[in-house]
Amino acid sequence: MNIALIGIIVVLVLYLIGQYNGFIVLKTRIQEALSGIDVQLKRRTDLIPNLVETVKGYAKHEKTVFAEVTKTRSALVKAETLEEKAKANDMLTGALKSLFAVAEAYPELKASENFKDLQRQLEDTEDKVAYSRQFYNANVLDFNAKVQMFPSNLIANMFGFGAFEFFAANEEERKKVSVKFD
Repeated sequence: MNIALIGIIVVLVLYLIGQYNGFIVLKTRIQEALSGIDVQLKRRTDLIPNLVETVKGYAKHEKTVFAEVTKTRSALVKAETLEEKAKANDMLTGALKSLFAVAEAYPELKASENFKDLQRQLEDTEDKVAYSRQFYNANVLDFNAKVQMFPSNLIANMFGFGAFEFFAANEEERKKVSVKFD
């Protein structure tokens, strides 16, 4: 009888350890994914001054656009929480749209190899930001499901593991994109 009881206790302890370690692995993946988002957002903010300076050389009278891009870039650099980063990223996306609209008015700028290269790098970074957000959200989904499912939710509650916030798109990003050919 005692051997059976000891066996049950050992199995329960091993199950508890396995579940706890599973939460730690998922939590670490989420932290890694969030770090990946930060790396790409940092790369994006590093590219922007070069892009702004390139456009400035052609469009000296568009000061309000440059000021807005600079302001929103600064907000993204200073953002600390996931919500602040998402909001600042959305503002910067809008400001960059204005910057590219200005660039459209200057054919010689659009033909500049420097501008084209910066634009390609920024587009590549945007793709990487999107992938990083998807990777983060996939890990959050796995973690949050485990936090809510029985019996792992008992272990989650016992050790204080709580749900993470998803990195969500704002209303502007959800709007239908229209493509026009002139």
